Amino acid sequence: MRFWLRNEEMALEEMVQRLNAVCRHTDEIMHRDITPLCAADIQDQLKKRFAYLSGGRGQDGSPVITFPDYPAFGDVPDKEFQNVMTYLTSIPSLQDAGIGFILVIDRRQDKWTSVKASILRIAASFPANLQLVLVLRPTGFFQRTLSDLAFKFNRDDFKMKVPVIMLSSVPELHGYIDKSQLTEDLGGTLDYCHTRWLYHRTAIESFALMVKQTAQMLQSFGTELAETELPNDVQSTSSVLCEHTEKKDRAKEDMRLALDEGQSILENIREPLAKSGEQSLNQDQLDNQTTVQRLLAQLSETEAAFDEFWAKHQQKLQQCLQLRHFEQDFREVKASLDTLAQKIATFTDVGNSLAHAGHLLKDLASFEEKSSASVERARALSLEGEKLIDSKHYAVDSIRPKCHELQHLCDQFAAEVERRRGLLSKSLELHGLLEASMRWCDEGIYLLASQPVDKCQSQDGAEAALQEIEKFLETGAENKIQELNKIYQDYESILTKDLMEHVQKVFQKQEGMEEMFHRRQASLKKLAAKQTRPVQPVAPRPEALTKSPCPSPGSRRGSENSSEGSALRRGPYRRAKSEMSESRQGRSSSTGDEEESLAILRRHVMNELLDTERVYVEELLCVLEGYAAELDNPLMAHLVSPGLQNKKDVLFGNMEEIYHFHNRIFLRELEDYAGCPELVGRCFLERMEEFQIYEKYCQNKPRSESLWRQCSDCPFFQECQRKLDHKLSLDSYLLKPVQRITKYQLLLKEMLKYSKSCEGAEDLQEALSSILGILKAVNDSMHLIAITGYDGNLSDLGKLLMQGSFSVWTDHKKGHTKVKDLARFKPMQRHLFLHEKAVLFCKKREENGEGYEKAPSYSYKQSLNMAAVGITENVKGDVRKFEIWYNAREEVYIVQAPSPEIKAAWVSEIRKVLTSQLQACREASQHRVLEQSQSLPLPAPPSTSPSKGSTRNIKKLEERKTDPLSLEGYVSSTSLPKPPEKGRDDTVTSSTSESSALSRKRFTLQGFANLRAQKASPTSPDKKAKRHEVKSDPTPFGLRGWSKTSQPSEAPEDNDGWSSAEELINSSDAEEEGRVGARKLVPGKYTVVTGDEKESPDALAVRSGDVVEVVHEGDEGLWYVRNLTSSKESWVPASSLSTLLSTSGSAQCLSSSESSAGSTLLSTSSSCSESCGAPLSDLQG
Repeated sequence: MRFWLRNEEMALEEMVQRLNAVCRHTDEIMHRDITPLCAADIQDQLKKRFAYLSGGRGQDGSPVITFPDYPAFGDVPDKEFQNVMTYLTSIPSLQDAGIGFILVIDRRQDKWTSVKASILRIAASFPANLQLVLVLRPTGFFQRTLSDLAFKFNRDDFKMKVPVIMLSSVPELHGYIDKSQLTEDLGGTLDYCHTRWLYHRTAIESFALMVKQTAQMLQSFGTELAETELPNDVQSTSSVLCEHTEKKDRAKEDMRLALDEGQSILENIREPLAKSGEQSLNQDQLDNQTTVQRLLAQLSETEAAFDEFWAKHQQKLQQCLQLRHFEQDFREVKASLDTLAQKIATFTDVGNSLAHAGHLLKDLASFEEKSSASVERARALSLEGEKLIDSKHYAVDSIRPKCHELQHLCDQFAAEVERRRGLLSKSLELHGLLEASMRWCDEGIYLLASQPVDKCQSQDGAEAALQEIEKFLETGAENKIQELNKIYQDYESILTKDLMEHVQKVFQKQEGMEEMFHRRQASLKKLAAKQTRPVQPVAPRPEALTKSPCPSPGSRRGSENSSEGSALRRGPYRRAKSEMSESRQGRSSSTGDEEESLAILRRHVMNELLDTERVYVEELLCVLEGYAAELDNPLMAHLVSPGLQNKKDVLFGNMEEIYHFHNRIFLRELEDYAGCPELVGRCFLERMEEFQIYEKYCQNKPRSESLWRQCSDCPFFQECQRKLDHKLSLDSYLLKPVQRITKYQLLLKEMLKYSKSCEGAEDLQEALSSILGILKAVNDSMHLIAITGYDGNLSDLGKLLMQGSFSVWTDHKKGHTKVKDLARFKPMQRHLFLHEKAVLFCKKREENGEGYEKAPSYSYKQSLNMAAVGITENVKGDVRKFEIWYNAREEVYIVQAPSPEIKAAWVSEIRKVLTSQLQACREASQHRVLEQSQSLPLPAPPSTSPSKGSTRNIKKLEERKTDPLSLEGYVSSTSLPKPPEKGRDDTVTSSTSESSALSRKRFTLQGFANLRAQKASPTSPDKKAKRHEVKSDPTPFGLRGWSKTSQPSEAPEDNDGWSSAEELINSSDAEEEGRVGARKLVPGKYTVVTGDEKESPDALAVRSGDVVEVVHEGDEGLWYVRNLTSSKESWVPASSLSTLLSTSGSAQCLSSSESSAGSTLLSTSSSCSESCGAPLSDLQG
């Protein structure tokens, strides 16, 4: 590091020295050490041309300065004269200037007095050596004679050390200076242009200044670079390297511009030679050329010096960046190795059984395999560090210790893994010995227990049993523990306290079993010896019977048969014992094995997900590069058919957007979850919004497939397929995104099946549900784009919630007459689309064609504004039916779903829409009422204090507004006794009581409790009263602009499926306005139909049955009334009032059949009820 810094300092010093030399040489070239004047500084003075340096030379090479005829010479200020003389004498080289200057003073058109003044001024102010002064005296006779006499007698007045020669004519001048060295005005042939000379001098001096400034700038820049402190991280080092490189590029660009400027000046000086080969440059022009060439050489020297310094500085920065990368990788790798060391240090368990030790050995192997990547990376980084050292990196002292540390950590980790493997292998071996000893002991105990005592009483039986024991003891050499101390010695490294106790127990069991064998062996040997007296049969001892279940005496056979039978029994038992032992081991590790198998299955699913994702991304890239990009290739343009031109977006859709999402984002995030497959659901959930791009692709797929069928034979596709060596055509690859989005849900299902008890199971379930939701949305959108005949914009209807085919019956009324379908039992087949703001009725039409063209289309018939829709959940007669009714049942649609489940889903979704709209309406209405209650003036009746009435009414309005149970904050349902039922459940017979609860629910924008108000008629008390449904203001949803109750399309075709005898009649704008408008104020007295009974009785302003007088009308259907009974005043809904008529009227009352948003729909007249009773009853059924 110190060596490198020393080298850089030396490089900087060398560059600074070379650039200082360039500056000095530039000053010498331009004679800046003699005079600091520049042509640009005295450009205006030089333009006067009272003296100029033509470039001519005397016979000895002395420069010629010409003073042309300049009448105002005497008026030139001394300072200007001095500056011009100083500048002109500084231009020639020092060698030429040392010879001396020849002055040619042309005063042929002047007077002697001017000649004398000019000579005296020149003699007094000329700053350089003079060799000769030639004066062309005045040509007039008198002036010439006068000059001759005056010059002879006044020669001493000039006080000049050089001869002054008075010339009478130009030919005399040619005797002193050759014509080729004189300008044309002096009879010479020298080509001189003062403007060109001035331009050359200005350009040369400017170029010289540029060269000097460039050298100084590079000197300063080099110092700045050398003094820059090297950063300590990768990002900062990269930034410094980029910053310095940009500055270097700018400096190089400045040098290039300077070189171009110098070359341009040089070409301009040589321009006369380029125009004519016969012309030559005068001495001054040659001097200018030499000056520019010398300046260019200095500039090249400047660039070379800086390039050498930059090469070393750039190498230092690059090596610094390499070092920072190495250090960063070193920190990461070391942290990884430290983590591995910590994990391997936790592998202290040696196992408490043979299966456990084997499992630990497998875990160690798996851990070693997983850690191999980190170890390999560490070794690779160490090799990279060695390469940096070999490349003479300046930070060798920092790199070499890190390489050694990495190598040491890798070796240490490998040694620890080997040590652990050795310990676990020993543990496996020891547990194998212990289990073998245990099995041998178990088999020996069983052998002792299985020998029948009665058979052993005979000599032959005893001998056979003795042979069995001896044969079994011979197997002990292979199975039993020979020496306990040897076990302690051989397995000392793994013997924990528990394991040592286990070894001792096994050895004790082995010793106890051997002792039992020895005792049995001694007893059998005594019985096997020949007896001198007959042996009496002895009954077996009870102990023997309990130890060994023997067959009955009658079934006993000879001793050889008994021995053979015992051996036969022992064989299956040993197998059973072995199976039982394996079963115990299996049960102890069954849970672990099951979890391991599930983990393997999860990894398998994850691998399939990653592998297929990589293949999918590669296939998308192949299509985009091999087909889409080739459409823009000019070399392939002749193969593209006219129908395919400018159709790339149609054919490929947004495949490029899908590719970038998967390649840049999703695949990389999936790879991050490779180690924890059960958590991959989070990856899907985090990117669920991005998957919406597939909806756009699928919506474009029909257009894409149609275009493909038209152009599939195009030579362009065949050529692209040949280049890509694809076996399948393009349409197979265009289907890949559709296949992929459906594949995800299958893989998620598989992963969820194997992860039910894992941490990420809930995320997997949610991700699966979300993917299925996307598939449903894609499927719905495919149906949506098949709608034809709809004039508006479907996107204005809000999100598509549901779609499906249904059987539909309809009833509608025109004006005040209810019309029932003539063909009531003939259903229409309609495909319904439920949006947030409307439900569309379409007729499904099957299409003929292939692929997507075979998919059905949907002819738009009509639509219903959801702001005016209500539903009846259950219709008698079929659990699959429900009602959708519009504008207070002016139009009723009985919809039959294919199944009860589909019906339930639709009813639930419609309920959600109505509920959300209801909430929005309530909030908007409450806000408006509060504003009106605060701003509306309240009149003071005679019997009531205005302030008290106003305060009470406003308070009451606010209380009702904040009551969540009140309807729109104004109207509450009237609590009346239940009437007796008659006929259908929706038919009531009492004119003064409320009808019984509906057997089926109905939902409107105002909520799910359908208020029903009946008004009695004195002349017809048994008339059926109408329900009143509550409608809300649809304004918050932007649907007030709908001008029709429904929007039928293709009217003649509608009758084709509709069961109504008459065509639907669309109401006019006036009718629509009348239907949804507010009730008009009619002065007079009214009867309260529905009073406010939520409050306590003392706080009531009006009750049902009270007679009130209207004071004035408010907004939103509210009237301010005075109770004629209690003299109280209050705001009440206009819909809750009925006009008080005289007893001579034929009808009791006639209420508004339609009210404004937020009001209650009241009953119509009795005559209307009678005329429409049958259809309504039928609808209710």
